[in-house]
Order: sequence, then structure tokens, then C-alpha cells
Amino acid sequence: MTTLTHLLTYLSLLALPLGRFSPAAGDAPPTKPLAEETRKGKWIKLFDGKSKKGWHVFKNQTDGSNWKVVDGTLMFDPEEKKDGKRVGGGDLITDETYENFHFSVEWKVAPKANSGIIFLIQDDAKYEHTWHTGPEMQVLDNDGHSDGKIKTHRAGNLYDMIAGPDDPVKPAGEWNRAEVILDKGRLELRMNGQTVVTTTMWDDAWKKMVAGSKFKTKPDFTAFHSGHIGLQDHGDKVWFRDIKIKKL
Repeated sequence: MTTLTHLLTYLSLLALPLGRFSPAAGDAPPTKPLAEETRKGKWIKLFDGKSKKGWHVFKNQTDGSNWKVVDGTLMFDPEEKKDGKRVGGGDLITDETYENFHFSVEWKVAPKANSGIIFLIQDDAKYEHTWHTGPEMQVLDNDGHSDGKIKTHRAGNLYDMIAGPDDPVKPAGEWNRAEVILDKGRLELRMNGQTVVTTTMWDDAWKKMVAGSKFKTKPDFTAFHSGHIGLQDHGDKVWFRDIKIKKL
């Protein structure tokens, strides 16, 4: 290449607007801005596969002995009894509270079993049950449990409020991935990677929906914008694993 050609090439590069120059093939792509990565947050494990650290029974009603760590899973065992009575039950909830979050967990149920994922729970003595304050994503054997016959009580539904499609739900004995995403009032439920429910909390349409549900007699149902996340003791055998959350 001649000296004149070198000079012309150099001048043409100087004339390009800032940001228009592309790196040569093989160069590393630009990294994402640090602010974007921070905004997205990071996954935090809520279950270490070895202990119930970070969890307790709602209102500490029991010692939670019916919740067992078995082969890397968190299992509710209704058959564990003392003097013929089940004394270690109760909904298991996170020690920490969450406001805007992406919660993810794998679950499976025994045949005919029922459970749930409840969020925005207020761990207060004046509330008898977790569902008096928090809404629930249903966990269920759709084919074996009687709740499967009710349109808004099937697995993946926003319990007693919004029904979702059945096709992503796997049967009893198989693992399902459930996700609850709440971000500034926008609520999304996913089952095995498929969005099954989307809605907006706390607006007029939400209030109308609550008024038409079984929760209409609970004045503080979904009254709070932050709370604990819970795994329901419905008296049936259920397993949970790979429990994690991302703060939004």
C-alpha cells in the first residue's frame, strides 16, 4: 500500500462519527453496562440442600419437624407423628421478607396431594393462616385431588382467582418448575417456563377480583406490598428443591 493510500485511509477513519467504528472480526463484543447487571440482580439460594436455615414455621407454631431435608430436597412428611398426632407441621416461610422479586422453585407432589406457594405473608400473631394475607400459586395433583375439578384451583393457578392453562403441568411424581415474579404490582406466574398467569395487583380490577373470591372476608388479604414467601402444609406429602430468589 502506498503512503498516499495510508494517508487517505487514516483521514477517512477520522471522519467517521463517534461510535460508528466496528471492531475487527474476532474482537471481544462490548460488555454490558455494569448498571444493567446490577439492576437485574443476582440469584440468591434460599435452600442449601442440607438444612432449613433461613426458614421457620409461620408464627413459630411448631418446631417444623414434619419438614425434612431428604436427598437435597425439602420434603413435607405428614406421616411423622408423636403420640399418634402430627405436631411438627405448619406452613414453612422465609425468615426474610421480599417486595419486588423473582422467586423460583421446583416441586413435585405425591398422588392426590395438595400444597402451594404463598407470598406477601405477614408473620403476625393476629393472622390465623398465611393465606389470610398472601395470595397463592397452587401446587396440586390435578388428576388425583378434588381441587383439580375447580377451574381456579388447579396447579399453576393464582388460587381461587385466575385460572391458567393446564398443558405445562406435569403429573404427580414428576418435577415442575414454578416461578412467581412480582415487580411494582405486575404479577406473573410461570410453570415449566411457560407464563400461565399475568395480572396487576392492587388496582380496581384486582380489588374486584378479590371481592369475588373466597378471600373477600379477609380484610388484609394482599393489603401489604412486601412479606414472607411460604411453602404450604396442606397435610399431604410434597417435595421442593432448587429454591432461589432474585430481588428486582
